[in-house]
Parts: sequence; C-alpha cells; structure tokens
Amino acid sequence: MSETQARRPATVADVARAAKVSKAQAARALGGYGAVSEAVRQKVLDAADALAYRPNALARSMNTGRSQTIGVVIGDVENPFFGLATRGLSDTLRDQGYDVVLANTGERPDVEQDAVRVMLDKRVDGLVVSPASSASTDHLRTFLDSERPLVFLDRLIEGLDVDAVTVNLRGLAQQATQGLVSLGHRRIGFISSITAPTSGYSPDLALTNSSVAERLGGILDACREANIVVDPAWIQLNAHTPSAVAAAVEGMLSSAERPTALIASDSVVGLEVLTTLRRLGRAVPSDVSFLMFDDMPWSSLVSPPISVISQPAYDMGVVAAKTLLERLAGPRPTAVHHVLEGQVIHRDSVSVPAALSTSN
Repeated sequence: MSETQARRPATVADVARAAKVSKAQAARALGGYGAVSEAVRQKVLDAADALAYRPNALARSMNTGRSQTIGVVIGDVENPFFGLATRGLSDTLRDQGYDVVLANTGERPDVEQDAVRVMLDKRVDGLVVSPASSASTDHLRTFLDSERPLVFLDRLIEGLDVDAVTVNLRGLAQQATQGLVSLGHRRIGFISSITAPTSGYSPDLALTNSSVAERLGGILDACREANIVVDPAWIQLNAHTPSAVAAAVEGMLSSAERPTALIASDSVVGLEVLTTLRRLGRAVPSDVSFLMFDDMPWSSLVSPPISVISQPAYDMGVVAAKTLLERLAGPRPTAVHHVLEGQVIHRDSVSVPAALSTSN
C-alpha cells in the first residue's frame, strides 16, 4: 500500500483490489445487497477488515434505500426523564443495527422545526419526537409526507394519526392529589416549566403540551370531585429557570391563602422547589407537603425522601423504538397508542397540613 493510501480512508476500490475481485462484487458484499457467493463475500470482508474500511453512509443509503439511522428529537436533554427514555431508545435500536441521531429542542418549536429538517436532510429511516407544541405541526406533517415512520414519545397531538407512547398521567395525578385531599389539603399548588402566554393560569387556557395538560387535568379532576375551588394563583407556569421557580414558590407561599402542598411537574422543577423551600426556611412536610413527577435516584436519598409520581421512562423509550422498528418492517393500517403504567410512590414528604397537625 502506498503512503497516500495509508493516510486516506480505504475505499471500495481498495477493498476490491486487496480481495482480487471486481469493484461491483466488493460493493455488493459490503452493502449486503445483490448476489455474491459466500467465498467472495468472505474474501471481501477479510480485506475490508485488514484495511480498516468503513462504509460511506450516504452511498449505502443510496444503494439500499436505508441509512440505518433513527432521528430522536427531545424537549430537554437536562431532564433525566428524557435521558432515561433516550437510553431505552438507543439500546433497543443499537441491538437492531441502527444508530441514533439526537437533537435537543429546549422545548422550542422553532428549534424543533429545524431539527426535523436536519433529520430529513440526513435521510433518517424514522423519527421519534416529543413535540414541543401541539400548535406547531407543519414540520411533522412534512416528515409524514416523506412516508417514513414517526412515533411520538410522552406527548400526543390531536389530529395527527401517529403512533405514540405515553403514560396515564391524568389518572396518576388524580390519584396523587386524592391522597393529598384525604390528608386534609384543600390548597394545592402546581408548578411547571411549560411555556404559556402568562405565568398565571385561567380555566380557558389551552396548554400546548399534552403531557403537562394531563398532569394538571388530573390534579383539577381530584379537586373538582372534592368540591375544592382552585385559585388560579396556585397554578404557576413558565418556570423555565431556577429564578422563575423560586419566584413561583415565593409568590404562592407569601399569599394569605397559600398552598399547604406543592406539586412539581418534573424532577428538574422539583429540585428547584426544594432548593427554594430550604432557602426560605420552610420544612417539608411540617410547613408544606411536597411531591413531584418522576422518580430520580436522589428522590429517596434526600431528607425527607420525596413522594413521587413515577413514570417508566426507560421502558417508554424501548416501546417507542420497537414501535418504530415494527413500522419499518411493514405498514400497519392504523396508528397505535401505547399507554404504559406508572405509579404513585408514597414516601415522607407528604403529611397532614400544618394547621390540622397543630390542632390535633
């Protein structure tokens, strides 16, 4: 081999020359398509191994119609929920010979639109998306028009007939809130990072994230059945940053009708709520009860251990990957919605309201 060849990546022509076969035979053996004898295939593979040959992904996709890559577009890479779900996806897809191309949107629809365009340009074989907003769908419809499979993770968009994997969040939220009500809580606060026109809440506000809408819907269902009139000030949205979470907590706890229990919409918000409560000198649960969505390793290690609404995030990723692989194997007439089971895990961060505890 010449010095020039040693410096540059090996090509199909180099492999063919080393294996003493035609370039067409080498291409078929390396690409796994067309007719080639077992003896020739083995000679080509041995030569490719000796030359450290790596296939050109674009050329392979043009020959086979498949890139062996799957696009995954998630809302927040810093949220451990998405980390676990993505791991479930990548573990399952890797076992089937697929690579994952990951994009993080920061829950911004414009970034999601760009990410989906990039996935189309990269010729991914399929796409898994956690849609940032149900109000922005043109880019998702464009992907569907490409006749490649699309699976929604954690969220739904009404009007799009797409496979999806979610958890029964509304039922879980209702169950957890019923537990608070049974202890005597009548003022229950909810804090979420979801983007909304204002940080406050009104009953006619249409939330564009179905996952958060389900969480809040379950809380309101439980309050409604207990004849609890929910003060809109107890529902705080747009808590995107630590300072925004702190402002939401401080605002609620400084009001005359302050909540006796707080629910965080995810573990990222939850950690900031706990940080703020500690800074304010508010003890959990003697001053305020607290629970959050998603069970993280630290949830059971802090003092007191945190009550949580747990989602099977890793399993959601596995099911989403398997659903996509099934679509790649052959079309199905209708979309499938997989609803996985979560659970409410009771620990020590919830107790009776302080007023009731003092009176007993």
